[in-house]
Amino acid sequence: MASGSGPLTGIRIIELGGVGPTPFAAMLLSDLGADVIRLDRPPGYDGGAPIDAKFNLLNRGRRSAVFDLKKPAAVEAVLRLVGEAHVVLEGFRPGVAERLGLGPDECMAVNPALVYGRMTGWGQHGPLARDPGHDLNYISLTGVLHSVGRAGEPPAIPLNLAGDFGGGSLYLALGVVSALLESRTSGRGQVVDAAMVDGSASLMTLFYGLFAAGYWSDERGVNRLDSGAPWYNVYETADGRWISVGANESRFWRNLLRIMGIDEAEMPGQHDKSQWPAMRERFTAVFRTRTRDEWWALAEGQEACLTPVLSLTEAPRNAHLLARGTFVDVEGVVQPAPAPRFSRTPGAIQRPPAQPGEHTDEVLSDWGFTRAELTALRDQGAIG
Repeated sequence: MASGSGPLTGIRIIELGGVGPTPFAAMLLSDLGADVIRLDRPPGYDGGAPIDAKFNLLNRGRRSAVFDLKKPAAVEAVLRLVGEAHVVLEGFRPGVAERLGLGPDECMAVNPALVYGRMTGWGQHGPLARDPGHDLNYISLTGVLHSVGRAGEPPAIPLNLAGDFGGGSLYLALGVVSALLESRTSGRGQVVDAAMVDGSASLMTLFYGLFAAGYWSDERGVNRLDSGAPWYNVYETADGRWISVGANESRFWRNLLRIMGIDEAEMPGQHDKSQWPAMRERFTAVFRTRTRDEWWALAEGQEACLTPVLSLTEAPRNAHLLARGTFVDVEGVVQPAPAPRFSRTPGAIQRPPAQPGEHTDEVLSDWGFTRAELTALRDQGAIG
């Protein structure tokens, strides 16, 4: 298994174990070469999906040590690790890390150059800061959820991609790497406050601009990128499967009509919104005349921006994704490969997901703890 081959090789990160967005950010940083130690909670903590650890892919790439942070000896040991780290990641509600004795002040007191990355839904301050919530709640407040879906239908739930992962994990990872870069010149650490409401709002920047310009309607499903346009949509095929069409530009529009066997002279203007419903009806009827894969075969190489909608089973077998190695098999579990790619320092999955506490002794020994100290910590119930 690869170890530390990416551009973040040499960076040491302490991840205070949690679920969802913070683990995904830690996974991304590990895939890029960082040595991330995940500090898991003792058995009995109720969090995440009840699946075998090997399938919990958000935990891949890291070693796991179990600490009972309710024990003072465990907190002291973690602060000792923090003193040797470059980054701490935590995803608790505001104030929880402080109550544990592992907030930014405590951690930066032992390591002034530390980057302390915090992940929350609502942020570290504001009226909702201490309220519970999930991805759906965060994106509902920022305009994301309102904007996704078809006209006349309820908002569509875009998995937990826009809040947890897009608006949360990616912004935390970017913030951490940016703070690390700055600390090289200043010698000082800082706190990164990554809030999913901030990140998901940021993802909507283009659409807020288009809306301000009068080019985008606040009504769902009537715009060119939200299923309103017939040439940017999905259609059912003869076999009950689906194809996606993204023929935005005029040349792709013309190529699409040619593949569909439609004379462009018979069609209204591509951007005549009054004719979009009729266009969509015609497209719906035409696409039902062939199977999904027949349309895909007709479209290949024709620059029509037509592609099949693949399932989780089919996607890893796609010829293009196979050629790029977009998916990999790690010990029998098919999963997305590290991204993005680097020409000189490629990232890699360092190891499969660990069982909680699998590397407790190994981690502490590597980071300077003696065998006697490990025994003492275990006797006090501080580690597992």
